Amino acid sequence: MVTDLYKQKRSLELNWQQEYNEHGKYTLNMVQIDKKVQEVIADIKAEEAKIADRHNKINEAAASVSIAT
Repeated sequence: MVTDLYKQKRSLELNWQQEYNEHGKYTLNMVQIDKKVQEVIADIKAEEAKIADRHNKINEAAASVSIAT
């Protein structure tokens, strides 16, 4: 679900910020967090594309039904 992905992204961002606050510099752990954030963003985009595709199919089906009636 997209909301879960957004929560996961936010959690990773908070972990990144905490890591920065503890060390005061960019660390290797932050690099790993950045990679995970990018993966989650890709997942979010994929899920949102699926949702948009479903909405488009519903709208197309609704339009064809209203024309036939």
